[in-house]
Amino acid sequence: MKLCIAEKPSVARDIAKVLGATTPKSGYMEGNGYCVTWTFGHLCTLKEPHDYAPEYKAWNLFLLPIIPKNFGIKLINNNGVEKQFKVIETLVKDCDEVINCGDAGQEGELIQRWVLQKAKCNKPMKRLWISSLTEDSIKEGFENLKPAEDYKNLYLAGNARAIGDWLLGINATRLFTKKFGQNKAVLSIGRVQTPTLAMLVKRQKEIDAFVQEDYWELKTKYREVVFNATIDRLKSLDRAEKGLDYLKQNLFEIISFEIKEGKEKNPRLFDLTGLQVEANKRYGFSAENTLNYIQSLYEKKHTTYPRVDTTYLSENLYPKISGILRSMNFYSELIAPLLEAPIPKNKAVFDDSKVTDHHAIIPTEISPSSNLSREEKLIYDLVAKRFIAVFYPECKISNTLVEGQVGTINFKASGKQILEPGWRAVYAKDQKDNSEKDEKDEEQLIPEFTVGEKGEHEPFIHQGRTSPPKPYTEATLLRAMETAGRQVEDEELRELLKNNGIGRPSTRANIIETLFKRKYIEKKRKNLIATQTGIDLIDTIEDELLKSAELTGEWEQKLRKIEKGEYEAQDFKDELIEMVSQLTKKVIDSKGKAIAWQEEKPKKKETKEKKETKKSEFNWEETICPKCKTNHLMKGKTAIGCKEFKECGFKIPFQIFGKKLSEKQIQDLIVKGKTSKLKGFTEHPVKIEDGVLVLKEDYSIELK
Repeated sequence: MKLCIAEKPSVARDIAKVLGATTPKSGYMEGNGYCVTWTFGHLCTLKEPHDYAPEYKAWNLFLLPIIPKNFGIKLINNNGVEKQFKVIETLVKDCDEVINCGDAGQEGELIQRWVLQKAKCNKPMKRLWISSLTEDSIKEGFENLKPAEDYKNLYLAGNARAIGDWLLGINATRLFTKKFGQNKAVLSIGRVQTPTLAMLVKRQKEIDAFVQEDYWELKTKYREVVFNATIDRLKSLDRAEKGLDYLKQNLFEIISFEIKEGKEKNPRLFDLTGLQVEANKRYGFSAENTLNYIQSLYEKKHTTYPRVDTTYLSENLYPKISGILRSMNFYSELIAPLLEAPIPKNKAVFDDSKVTDHHAIIPTEISPSSNLSREEKLIYDLVAKRFIAVFYPECKISNTLVEGQVGTINFKASGKQILEPGWRAVYAKDQKDNSEKDEKDEEQLIPEFTVGEKGEHEPFIHQGRTSPPKPYTEATLLRAMETAGRQVEDEELRELLKNNGIGRPSTRANIIETLFKRKYIEKKRKNLIATQTGIDLIDTIEDELLKSAELTGEWEQKLRKIEKGEYEAQDFKDELIEMVSQLTKKVIDSKGKAIAWQEEKPKKKETKEKKETKKSEFNWEETICPKCKTNHLMKGKTAIGCKEFKECGFKIPFQIFGKKLSEKQIQDLIVKGKTSKLKGFTEHPVKIEDGVLVLKEDYSIELK
């Protein structure tokens, strides 16, 4: 009998169905020479300090550091876990061969190996390694089972990671809690958590220390094009006014006019971090939620394995691409042009040297049905459109640069035009990302200029204020973790830095959530803000090793080298033992510091109106516009309106006749054609203060 062990019951059922093991038993499925059982994620964990010696149960500063001679594992204390483990233990004894069907990644390998180690497995072992849970993928995986020995280094890296996190987390948390915690709360320290918090604290301090200053710039308008002076910003209005007087006395002259045609490269396929970044930018989804949505899509067989850190596909996938595209019926209009010719096979998409355990996240040939949640649909749409876009032609653009002169002062203006949209056509109907629009001025259209032409112009002064550094959002923090704190926009360079990122794609979301739970950070709108507790904690840590993103990134690189067999797991463990020992001595000998604790804010009682608003949250993006009856509605900053507002024109502002409306009231207006009786209209032309808002046939709004 062959024993297959999956990581969760749902995956075990999929595997059992393919293998013909259809007879249900207590804790496993049986049939056709196979038994298929499962874990529930982690059944085992590293032993706790008191498992090694009872005196470690108490948090005593002078018993640190705690360094077990040999690290052991134990079952998680849970009745369900113990019951399922007994099933696995019995099956392991009775089987002839074990097939490890765990999640195909470092964490999945660790989970299964610990369980098999605890069950004292000495049977021959093979490994199922697949990137999707479709029936074809499972069949293909069982036809090409790998020797378990091939994944020994992956396990050693996972085990070294767990031991490293234990050594630092257990010792440093006890150390800082007893030294600086004032017996009020636990001060949590972690190998990845602490440098991540340090990045947020550093940014917070830069923002807090920033002093805003006024500045003035000289600009001028010539032939409806606004030109900017190429001199430094002026620090006083007086100098700006003198400059303006000078400009008024001279004509504008064109000294250079250049048009360059260029290309915008296609976006890359998603790795997990890229998907989390995009979902946070577009929809405000947290990294943890995005991981949950894409994991669900994977388990429903609609997308491939999500916990990946590559944006490339393996070359052997190329023959399957056209089949996947053909199966994506919902996107047939976008896909049709691709299927008219062979799918391009270029190195920006297919490159075996850039693929590690798994390839980038792409759709499978099993298209989703309508039973997905709204959030899952949005995540699938991101993955699907990115998959389509990489096979489109590059976007062709025209960049125009014009330089002018007024007396001795130089000016310039630039503009960009899209000549051929290429891959941008895939996103033509999507809502533009407001955050990008805010960051970048809209490009202006530049007419034809002739070098040497002169003419009258309209000079003016623009007054601005310097801006502080931007707070991190989850999107920008994930990118910073991926590149160990370096600000990197270039995709190629970012790819090179991934080996030195802090944390792994699958763990970064959990790290951010831990910082929230510990009250070291909080969210204000989309921005992540370090609390005073978080700031004080980082200020108590004098050892750079604990809070440096770059040094933590170097540890991460060593863990990846262990995976490849290029570095010894024992050496990594020894380095951390040395660091923890030195850190313990340094902190014990240091002076105590005060930490401000983040108090729990008492919950305010909700007013009736707030409760009503909360209760009636409405999904506008699934509501058809009542006017054009084609497009969906969307929620903006000041109104609910049609997604194609410029063409359709339908919108209902949040404030009408001086009265602020709740979403429930706007919902009534759209769905029922009128609201209930409302009070508080302060700006009606005929001074009506209460009444019913009615949506008229021409989609204007009347107060009756």
